[in-house]
Amino acid sequence: MSSAELAVILEPMLIYGKQAVIEALQEGSAERVFVAHGVQPGTLKQLQTLARRAGADLQLVPRIQLDQTLKTTRHQGIAAELPDLQYAEPDAPFRLAEERGEKPLLVLLDQITDPHNYGAIIRSAEVLGAHGVVSEERRSAPLSAVVAKTSAGASSHLPLVQVKNLPRYMDDLKSRGVWLYGASGDAHSSPEQVDWDRPAALVIGSEGTGMRRLVRESCDELIAIPMRGRVGSLNASVAAGILLYTVVGSRRT
Repeated sequence: MSSAELAVILEPMLIYGKQAVIEALQEGSAERVFVAHGVQPGTLKQLQTLARRAGADLQLVPRIQLDQTLKTTRHQGIAAELPDLQYAEPDAPFRLAEERGEKPLLVLLDQITDPHNYGAIIRSAEVLGAHGVVSEERRSAPLSAVVAKTSAGASSHLPLVQVKNLPRYMDDLKSRGVWLYGASGDAHSSPEQVDWDRPAALVIGSEGTGMRRLVRESCDELIAIPMRGRVGSLNASVAAGILLYTVVGSRRT
């Protein structure tokens, strides 16, 4: 197989690195696995076993072809092709909440352009029981292999919604009885002071500029995570994880 042919196969959605590929296989989200000649026999055997269980094709390829296709040598000789990620319909989070018999919990992202942050937020949202992550078409990180890798497979299991206008979508959520809580460092309320036992959406803005004015004004309430250190702010994905944990932990089961 030539490097050009490999590039065509791998281009749609590619992750690389031993742990990322193993997680994808365990989640059943890898369609093909590419292993460079010379990978340790134990690792190859492990990947072959996981690929067989997942029904994924495994191919041995020259390492230089992975170097050229991935444009990096930091792949550990292992890559995997994932199915293309697809955005869900705006109602998908509500259907998931109904299936679980739970009150809807969404995460709305305003100007989160870093794919690593996007992927990490998706991972936290899926693990902690949210029903969907919503972003806007503009000023947002697109679905990509970086997002898939950072989310550790969660992007395949959680509705990811993209809307044209986030403030308008927020108005629609309000009409459906969803309360909107914006994360803001200058807010006077803390997450512990909120009654989370209701349909809710957390709004997370960018680390640099926070939420846009219209997004901020569309929130029902602003909340801030209490901080005691000298650093003035948290990474967006870390803040989202803390808030999600607070919400889920305070809801009545």
